[in-house]
Amino acid sequence: MAARVAAGTGGGDALPLLDDLMPWSVRPLRPGRPWVTAPEASSLRARWDLLARAEGAEQERLFRPSRSRTPQTPAAALPGRSTGTSGFARDPGPCPEPVRILHGPFDEQWLIPDHRLLDAARPELWRVADGQQVFAVEHGYVPQDGGPALSATALLPDGHSPAGRPGRIRPLYRRPGGQEPNLAPGLCALLAARYGAPAGAEDVLAWSLAAARPSPAGPLVPLPADGALWAEGVELGRELLRLQVRGARGGERPRLPGGRRPYVRAAIPARPDELRYDAGEEAIVLGEGRVSPVPAGAWDFRVGGVRMLELWFERRTATAEGLAAVGPRGWPRERTSELLELITVLALLAALEPRQRALRDRLAREAALTREELHTAGVLPVPAAARRPASVLDHEEEGPEGQFALL
Repeated sequence: MAARVAAGTGGGDALPLLDDLMPWSVRPLRPGRPWVTAPEASSLRARWDLLARAEGAEQERLFRPSRSRTPQTPAAALPGRSTGTSGFARDPGPCPEPVRILHGPFDEQWLIPDHRLLDAARPELWRVADGQQVFAVEHGYVPQDGGPALSATALLPDGHSPAGRPGRIRPLYRRPGGQEPNLAPGLCALLAARYGAPAGAEDVLAWSLAAARPSPAGPLVPLPADGALWAEGVELGRELLRLQVRGARGGERPRLPGGRRPYVRAAIPARPDELRYDAGEEAIVLGEGRVSPVPAGAWDFRVGGVRMLELWFERRTATAEGLAAVGPRGWPRERTSELLELITVLALLAALEPRQRALRDRLAREAALTREELHTAGVLPVPAAARRPASVLDHEEEGPEGQFALL
């Protein structure tokens, strides 16, 4: 029989972790140098050209060598990418087309997809990143934070955490094309039998987005004994997922109702020197610029105790050095569009927080499946193979110095 687990007690040890339910995980990317990511793809192309034209000590200085990467280090091409594999100094080649990534929670940026520039690019993630994939990203644990324990994205995430130790990245599928869900074997069958309805991979992810709560060991995911509560949480989680993937996989981009959509009321200057919130006017003030309406929930939306809008602004206005300082002279129009969309996403997520709190309150009072019951049902312990990446052999990969890579 499912046990009752009180919130805020040691009984949390009895609840399954996301690690139990989605066993294959990958550590965050470690680029090793800040200039390989940027809010604009054009900045990355300009940085590449400067580095490729530099020579000797100047190229070394711009590159910012590490123990893993120098301008002379050869590296395998990233899966699905055709780039040079000999040292950058020897043959840089043309700049590869930048790819859209999620730089920490909710911040969409660009990355140069060249393995020679990245200390730890996590090729296993690139092998399964396609139009069917969704990544669950654990947020760094910060006590008394109150923010979400994880989020989801259809972009390749770097797993960066604004505060706390970074969590893990968990692809929903272990193979391209939405094949082989990254779930504990037998979990879906157990849940379907308990709830009297099919429980697929996206149902488990949706439930986790709605119900997970943070812990030092990673997100805890209570599984209810009641099928009606499960259905309610999955419905809420699917709405959270829809907002967070921002129109990927054939969906519509998030939009607030017409009268509440944020607009630029005063032009944003080329280099705004501050960002603040005018609560009375429900407006974000960027220097002399002004955007409204901005609901208070969007302004105060935090992960790890850090306001997402403030972090987004700081990353685009902070003083940088070397190649990282190469960027647009002013405030690009695309940057304003991205800000408006981020406000929209955060406002809609904040509007769902009362439903999430109510769901978690009910979970704290009602019966939940324990790890012991998952052991009894044969779902735990997870087989060791389920924690390792699957073999993906449908394409060749070029290794360092042009060698064939064996997977």
